Amino acid sequence: MQDRIEKIKEQLHNASYKLTPQREATVTVLLENEADHLSAEDIFLKVKERAPEIGLATVYRTLELLAELKVVDKINFGDGVARFDLRKEGAKHFHHHLVCMHCGSVEEIEDDLLEDVEKKVENQFKFQIVDHRLTFHGICKKCAAEGITIDSLKSNKISE
Repeated sequence: MQDRIEKIKEQLHNASYKLTPQREATVTVLLENEADHLSAEDIFLKVKERAPEIGLATVYRTLELLAELKVVDKINFGDGVARFDLRKEGAKHFHHHLVCMHCGSVEEIEDDLLEDVEKKVENQFKFQIVDHRLTFHGICKKCAAEGITIDSLKSNKISE
């Protein structure tokens, strides 16, 4: 983890920023909870345990800076909550997600599934692609094994 913090520190330095103690605490929380897709508020609560003097605005500013520098990606899974996801080291693109509409679980897909699509878009539309995001919404294998289906989700929403 320390190696990753050093690399992030270098990214900040290259963009004329410093890794302040508040930023380091935020980065550490992100690294320790990499699989969790935390919201800014979740991150703030965890950072506050390490640095009680830190304010929510500082965490927000740090997250926005890290997103601007492509250290993290700001994502929304359709629930209206912005979440932050560390970009994998050396990744050219943001990874993809599978979001379960029943239990809310999020699974990551590290493979770049859109390479051919990107080439087609660039050629056909003369559009220079910088990045892409892909999120699939459906039913995870655990919920499917419990008999949850898309139809059962739809009928529950109608009856509500």
